[in-house]
Amino acid sequence: MFKRLFTLLVLALFPLLAIAGGEVSSTDATAQTGVLDIGSAIRLILGLFVVLFLIIASAWLFKRFGRWQGGYTDQLKIVGGLAVGARERIVLVQVGEQQLLIGIAPGNIRTLHVLDEPLPSVDLGSAGKPIVEKFAAVLKKQRNGRAVNEASTEK
Repeated sequence: MFKRLFTLLVLALFPLLAIAGGEVSSTDATAQTGVLDIGSAIRLILGLFVVLFLIIASAWLFKRFGRWQGGYTDQLKIVGGLAVGARERIVLVQVGEQQLLIGIAPGNIRTLHVLDEPLPSVDLGSAGKPIVEKFAAVLKKQRNGRAVNEASTEK
């Protein structure tokens, strides 16, 4: 089995071996310049810089806009937050049964207030729906409106 496979492989590659074993003329440009010329090296280096830039930019975007919450547990939750400046925030954190109002600034985190009793949860109504449900409702309204318009124009 292996002998047949090896024989087929050698026969398939034999024309390439014959070409590679032939003499190379001195006027062949590819043989004289080699594999890596200046243009190829510049393209390679620029390509590497583009890839590094994309990695750094995507990491910055995830850090800036992502909601990474490593080590999330049921005992520690962010109930709400409010931006009070370009880089300052006030965050309401629930730790077990206790809620803390925390001020966050670059290089500084302080407890502003410890609430005696937790704030009641607010029913957000339609604002609390996931975006998919909101989009489905808008799409359904649009389809119903279009169906009504098409029916009235057919009459």
